[in-house]
Amino acid sequence: MGKIVSNFFISLDGVVESPHEWHFPYFNDEMGAAVGAGVQSTAAFLLGRVLYSEWSEYWPDHADDEQFGRFINNVPKYVVSRSLDGADWNNTTVVRPEVDALRALKERTDGDISLSGSATTVRWLLAAGLLDELNLLIHPIAVGHGQRLFEDTPTQPLTLVRNSTFSTGVIHAVYVPAS
Repeated sequence: MGKIVSNFFISLDGVVESPHEWHFPYFNDEMGAAVGAGVQSTAAFLLGRVLYSEWSEYWPDHADDEQFGRFINNVPKYVVSRSLDGADWNNTTVVRPEVDALRALKERTDGDISLSGSATTVRWLLAAGLLDELNLLIHPIAVGHGQRLFEDTPTQPLTLVRNSTFSTGVIHAVYVPAS
């Protein structure tokens, strides 16, 4: 049985929106190794509709530009959406945001189902008891604006299971829902 693992670049003030605007000065080999380890354990990728729309337009034409391009174009992808009826991107299936549909996906997947870039989806998965792990790369910057991972949400107790600090000051923290 698979587990759903969410991955975020996040600022100290909780912003996850537009990390390309503030994240790259902190990227180094340590962070690359952490991100690479996450990619290696990924059996499938879960996306929200907005991220799917952005990535499905970009990555098919950039498969050879980066190692991630080869990975994301070939890994099985599942788009959580009420509005999409189908998906054209290679290896992509639309799943409805229903607890039973996501539980069934976890049951038939061996390995991690990675999720990135959709705070809305993560909040829903946590509230539904479907998120198994939350990986945060906490950057030492207060962005001050943008969507935060947790906005107007019910309290979600979490347990820290692993952490490390990179030489850039980025903290890699891994949380699971508190039992």
